[in-house]
Amino acid sequence: MTRRLIIVRHAKAEDENGSDRERTLTDKGRGQADDVGATLAAEGVVPDHVICSAAVRTRQTLELALAHFPERPTIDFEEAAYGADPDTILDLVHMVDPEVGTLVVVGHNPTMAQLAALFTGSGSLTSFPTGGIAIIDLEVEWLYAEPGTGTGRILT
Repeated sequence: MTRRLIIVRHAKAEDENGSDRERTLTDKGRGQADDVGATLAAEGVVPDHVICSAAVRTRQTLELALAHFPERPTIDFEEAAYGADPDTILDLVHMVDPEVGTLVVVGHNPTMAQLAALFTGSGSLTSFPTGGIAIIDLEVEWLYAEPGTGTGRILT
């Protein structure tokens, strides 16, 4: 069974006015989040499960994107995904139920850019914009998901 990993960087957020975790999306960010959902739906992506950082801006990005899907996937809002490095995100991916076919991870840069670069073979990504999306088709179970275990492309 081929599994699909979708890497999403949160949409554009307000500049810091307090806690980084509490930053909300700008008007531009709300449009980007809607575009994330529309783009994924146009690509035929139907998420079964989502791992989302617990920060406000990632949660808002996810909620706006989900409006484009016929069913709501199961969602894990993960504190560990906030400020995580690529290895921490991969540890979370490794714990996903093997029955999940399509997994979306919504998080922050530089980690999302690093993961997208590692999985797509893009070297060092110099830009993975807010609302950025990478799609990776894996030939292994989630437990074994690592760079080199599939092929991918960056959509935005």
